[in-house]
Amino acid sequence: MTDPIRWGILGASKFASEQMGPAIHEAKGATLAGLATSSPDKAARFQTFAPGLTLYDSYDALLAADEIDAVYIPLPNHLHIEWSLKALAAGKPVLCEKPIALKADQIDPLIAARDATGLLAAEAYMIAHHPQWHRTRALIAEGAIGDLVHVEGNFTYDNRDDSANIRNRAETGGGALPDIGVYPIGATRLATGQEPKDVRARIEWEDGVDATSRVDATFPGFTMSVLVSMRMAKRQEMTFHGTDGHLRLTAPFNAGTFGEAGIELTNDDGERILRFPDARQYALQVEAFGQTVRTGAPYPWTLEDAKGTQAVLDAALAAGR
Repeated sequence: MTDPIRWGILGASKFASEQMGPAIHEAKGATLAGLATSSPDKAARFQTFAPGLTLYDSYDALLAADEIDAVYIPLPNHLHIEWSLKALAAGKPVLCEKPIALKADQIDPLIAARDATGLLAAEAYMIAHHPQWHRTRALIAEGAIGDLVHVEGNFTYDNRDDSANIRNRAETGGGALPDIGVYPIGATRLATGQEPKDVRARIEWEDGVDATSRVDATFPGFTMSVLVSMRMAKRQEMTFHGTDGHLRLTAPFNAGTFGEAGIELTNDDGERILRFPDARQYALQVEAFGQTVRTGAPYPWTLEDAKGTQAVLDAALAAGR
């Protein structure tokens, strides 16, 4: 039997303790072995589900540990590239939270380091591993809705009362587009395999971050409209509208947390609902990462994929200024 990949986490973020930490612990072929944090209170959240994990008092100490095989990075956005490069330099494959960079060209050194070391480096774009999105891509490709004409995406929540949140701070790479714009924009690219020819945006700025952004883009053969906001009630939805029908995705991004993942397909044959109640996308992401590390199998979301989405975000932010 192949030994499980021993994961270490840099930093004890809330998301890591509530989502990715448990996902690593439950994923096949993986175990959560280490956590780098100087906060006993934050460490305690992880020890409730992984009581045997080793605590490290610095990020460097975890990276130097022989007992750690792979690293997950949930640090603030502006630290992603720096610590991903350090992980590769320490000989550890690395899975880093999105957005993996603040600008598209910042990903180039990481691509070079990945290629030079032969180690996997990837952005934690979990929807690329969810069967809801695999099926969406297949339905579009096989013509279930005819020719695609328009895509609409919405992802909103309200954190206006949390001024200390890194998403509300320009110095930590905050903003709605970096935090959640990656989802509807990246999902459009993922589902269609196409890149936009032009990008337009209307942005409401607050203290140097985009609080609400509306992005329109033209792709070969179809158009896209996206709304993301940190100042509106919770909502997430994706719709792909074609000449012969349309697809509506429920809980397209936070499947299981926001609601049940599903696809409503409407065309000349009537309406069909596909449900995915049991798929756990974070655990599937960890398992896919482990499969690539062990066998060299293609990883579903490459750094080049992440760079493509970041290029669209860069264009939207520039247009919105």
